[in-house]
Amino acid sequence: MVAAALPACMRAKKTRAVGIPMVDLSLDRSIVSGLIVKACEEYGIFKVINHGVPWEITSRLEAEGVQFFGKPAGDKEKAGPATPFGYGLKNIGLNGDKGELEYLLLHANPFSIAERSESISNDPQKFTRAAMDYIEAMKELASEVLDLLGEGLWIPEKQVFSRQIKDVQSDSVLRFNHYAAVKQQGPFSKGCQEDRIGFGEHSDPQILTILRSNDVGGLEICLNDDGLWIPVPPDPTQFYLIIGDALRVLTIGRFVSARHRVLANTCGDSRMSIMYFGAPPLDATISPLPQFVSSQKPRLYRPFTWGEYKKAAYSSRLGDCRLDLFKPGI
Repeated sequence: MVAAALPACMRAKKTRAVGIPMVDLSLDRSIVSGLIVKACEEYGIFKVINHGVPWEITSRLEAEGVQFFGKPAGDKEKAGPATPFGYGLKNIGLNGDKGELEYLLLHANPFSIAERSESISNDPQKFTRAAMDYIEAMKELASEVLDLLGEGLWIPEKQVFSRQIKDVQSDSVLRFNHYAAVKQQGPFSKGCQEDRIGFGEHSDPQILTILRSNDVGGLEICLNDDGLWIPVPPDPTQFYLIIGDALRVLTIGRFVSARHRVLANTCGDSRMSIMYFGAPPLDATISPLPQFVSSQKPRLYRPFTWGEYKKAAYSSRLGDCRLDLFKPGI
């Protein structure tokens, strides 16, 4: 791994309140596409409303997650360890990162989901149906947003982004994160700790993340190099979309891959979030689209496959600058 200075986000604990862009998908497509492009350029995260995903699909999967995380520890451990798929506790990946969470990581593939459900649920078929219905809804939503991005960027082939996750060999995954309320330590502990990390600072490596959480806060994003963390208010009825590193590369840095973290909740209820990570096939090449490359805007990274970048992501620690590995000459 190439040594790099810590980003400002990792050196500061300051926070500020800033409104996260909200996009109404029921508006005229030309308006929506422009709003999404602007949000991707300036924030790398935005909330969508009027998204068309039935509440019943979301609530069924949330109920399955609540049921699983409510099991005794020994029963949950039967679904682990996460290598990388399965149940994990506190250890995030294989590189020493830790957080105040437990999680389920599943490949968004019906055969993999069905196989894993045997150790996750007392009713495997029910869990499989709930997970696959949710995955299909998220794939459809992600594809629609990515097509709108193509339109907003005036790309002739508007499905150039969405076809990556629609591919039958797509490497997309589904993840549940559960952050139990952390008890204060010691008889003199008062108030709430504001900086106990649930999940450390990182950017998502995939193309696009769709995140949904319950009504408990904790998610924060960091913009630019000002070292300020922005709280993202929870909204159980809507979805947040987060740009990943792969889409940043495809647009030659025009879009921001938002750095984010989750703080542990030390004075309230537990937080559970569900993420759909839309990713291309392992052998798909990640390289800027030709229309974005010019003498004034050269390639920032050499072409690489999603499989190569995924391997780099899994072998690095949270917050590491993984894309530095793919700069020309390295």
